[in-house]
Amino acid sequence: YDAYVAAFRIPDLLFLVVMSGAFGSAFIPVFGGFLARGEDERAWRLANAVLTYTILILAILAQLVLLFAGPLVSRVIAPELPPESQQLATNLTRLLLLSPLLLGLGAAGKDMLEARDAFTLPAIAPLLYNLGIIFGTVALTPVLGVYGLVVGVILGAVGHAGLQFASLIRGGRRFRPNLSRHTAGLAEVGRLMAPRIAGQAVFQANLIVMTNFASRLGEGTISALNYALQLYLLPHGVLALSLSTVLFPHMTRQFELGRRDEMMGTLDRAIGVLVFLTIPAMIGLIVFRTSIVQVVFQHGAFTAESAALVAEALGYLACGLLAVTVVEVVTQAFYAMHDARTPVITAILTVGANIAMSWLLVGSLGHGGLALSLAITAIIRMVVLLVILARRTEGFGPTIASSLPRVALAGASMVTVALLLMEPLRRWTDPATTPTLGAFGALALALIVTGLTYLIAAHALRIPEFTRLVHAIQGRVQSERL
Repeated sequence: YDAYVAAFRIPDLLFLVVMSGAFGSAFIPVFGGFLARGEDERAWRLANAVLTYTILILAILAQLVLLFAGPLVSRVIAPELPPESQQLATNLTRLLLLSPLLLGLGAAGKDMLEARDAFTLPAIAPLLYNLGIIFGTVALTPVLGVYGLVVGVILGAVGHAGLQFASLIRGGRRFRPNLSRHTAGLAEVGRLMAPRIAGQAVFQANLIVMTNFASRLGEGTISALNYALQLYLLPHGVLALSLSTVLFPHMTRQFELGRRDEMMGTLDRAIGVLVFLTIPAMIGLIVFRTSIVQVVFQHGAFTAESAALVAEALGYLACGLLAVTVVEVVTQAFYAMHDARTPVITAILTVGANIAMSWLLVGSLGHGGLALSLAITAIIRMVVLLVILARRTEGFGPTIASSLPRVALAGASMVTVALLLMEPLRRWTDPATTPTLGAFGALALALIVTGLTYLIAAHALRIPEFTRLVHAIQGRVQSERL
């Protein structure tokens, strides 16, 4: 599995750097600006041009990686893996080069749909990708081994792209290749894309550095960090990514129409709700880390020793969860204001800190030091971005700051209950003594009890973000009834 994880690094780099740079924060402000001004034809000509160029760039880069996959794996990504694992990682890397092209098409469709306030299919499409991976794991791995996982990834990527482009085609929008350099808005997208590409490259560089260090710590370490990252990024995806997906086009329109104060108000409320929801998720991951890993991963060949490695990394990573979620939303505000440079500069500075801290901490904490380094650098980046935003917007400061003492008290009440449940829960979720269904039920019950403790405390302390959430849910329910 170490080889499989290592093989994903370069394809992920290609997808996230090129496609996220073009069809993420660089494309939507310009595309959304055309739509907001009623210039639909210009918007779709721009979409075709950007999609044409980015697919062309992806194809060229994929060819280069195909040629140099061996040296990239053996010298950069995982220099200390055994030779047979390096060869396997090289083969898998070459096969996985199909995925960035397919996922790139899916990302393009997603952003074009979301720019038109169509969020349902973009939310469903990742499920098809995950179903493809599950199919590969369950049905193909027994026959094809680790190559079955790769086939599942590719099938999932086909479903991810196909669903969204089918929706665009039904809406009368078809892809028409456009290589004209004079397309309206293309130069602006290029200007915004360059620093965004650098920012995504920096993020992927962090993961490559982590994989490089982890390859020196023995077999299973790369996999342990990857499993921990999956659990760590789950609440990040559910909370920060889903919120920023909806907010970004909205903030872009507000900025394009000159309603800057409204945009800052939108960001302020989003940060408040995000902090309020992320704190209990962070507490749950830290306190119940062992039980979570036992329930999710400790089956079959996954041993108790492997679970302990994952749980240790997860505990350190979770310390930075709040920072990562806030950074996700704050960077979207910079991108909405057509400022991609500030997030990139802060990312480059923090990646240098990450490399230095990884080197310092890996000796004493092992793979846990690599996880802790990522958490610390996320906190540093959050603070720097908020300070810059406050100075640029004449004292912007999230109103959640005034609620933090009460949020901390609510969190402390949750921690108290969670610590009382922690040791009994570890016994109840141990697969050696408890069936899977029973372990899952015990974990779910513990999460419900501690979550309710947090919400009851928030209600008693009259935390504004809790009240705002309740009113939003009540309004949504009433509108659906009507």
